[in-house]
Amino acid sequence: MYRTHDCNSLRKGDIGKEVMLAGWVDVTRDHGGVIFIDLRDREGLTQVVFRPEENARLAKQAHTLRGEDVMQVSGRVAARPPGTENPNLATGEIEIIPSELTILNRADDLPFPIDAEPQNEDLRMTQRYFDLRRPRLARNLRLRHRVANATRDFLDSQGFVEVETPILSKSTPEGARDFLVPSRLMPGKFYALPQAPQQYKQLLMVAGVEKYFQIAKCFRDEDLRADRQPEFTQIDIEASFVTPDDIFKVTEGMLAAIFKAAHNIEIKTPYDRLTYREAVSRYGSDKPHRRFGMELVDLGEIFRESSFKVFRSALDAGGVVKAINAKGFAGITIGQADELTEIAKLYGAKGLAFIKIENGEWKSPIVKFFSDAEKKALQSKLNIEEGDCVFFAADKWEIACEVLGRLRLRIAEI
Repeated sequence: MYRTHDCNSLRKGDIGKEVMLAGWVDVTRDHGGVIFIDLRDREGLTQVVFRPEENARLAKQAHTLRGEDVMQVSGRVAARPPGTENPNLATGEIEIIPSELTILNRADDLPFPIDAEPQNEDLRMTQRYFDLRRPRLARNLRLRHRVANATRDFLDSQGFVEVETPILSKSTPEGARDFLVPSRLMPGKFYALPQAPQQYKQLLMVAGVEKYFQIAKCFRDEDLRADRQPEFTQIDIEASFVTPDDIFKVTEGMLAAIFKAAHNIEIKTPYDRLTYREAVSRYGSDKPHRRFGMELVDLGEIFRESSFKVFRSALDAGGVVKAINAKGFAGITIGQADELTEIAKLYGAKGLAFIKIENGEWKSPIVKFFSDAEKKALQSKLNIEEGDCVFFAADKWEIACEVLGRLRLRIAEI
């Protein structure tokens, strides 16, 4: 037996017990010959104290330990001396007084500190086993496990059956290129790795399975992007005799269960629902970021009869005039204004008009074209106040919405 407890389980109530622990040396400290070892396993840390006056042989052996050595220790659980407790550590009230120490494995020189964020990606990949010891990645693995368990438990409770579909398959028309695997038994023939289990789950519906799910591996031979990878995992669901509302309910319940299991966060269901047109009209995106305001406001009624030709001509051509009010953004720099203008042009605008409100004055070349009634209506509809900056788009509905949607996201980052 290597251990009786993990490194996160011992508490004040265990004082006096004889225990055995095993793990990695996280930190070593030498305080006047007394060696303090923080022993780590996947569950947490426990402090082991080697005092020469109690066991000179073990203290001498502990002097040779260094970070990431693997050790096994037997000893007695003791209370930490008053004033040395660590309230930030689950085991911070106790320490181990060792009676036996076995060094299971010596570590080589470390490729990078385990408590740092390495900048060299190639080094991380070549030393992946070590990289995965870092707390952030270790947490990610446990988090993914909880998410998968919560998914399976919830869908099982809803009557869904988990079915594994083949990985080696026939190439079928999909949205990306297939990864191909040559066949040894049939030279010149190839298997394709699945881009999605689409055909198989449809086959299962025809077969009468009715409710299917799978945490499926998918493969797409396409260029890397922020939301595109050659290999990824998806929660795949298919059901028969259901309406869109049935699918909404299952998906919302599943996500609520996942957030509860992963982060202990309660999510209100049913979710708010927006039509595509409403989402794009209000946020400039069909996947809107709703953690902040700055919604797009339609100004068509205000400028329908305006003498400002840029706005009037856009409306006469069947387009729209929209704006966002960036609260407190009147201090925008020339560099930031240039960056936002380039974003607007990138997504189809001819330029970028905006008004800064500073010291009670509306500052912009376009203000002189606005009537007093238009200014008053603008102020009311956009809730314009001192320090605000209002950005306009006048174009086709699609262009105006996307331009302001992109600006909205960038302004929020700034």
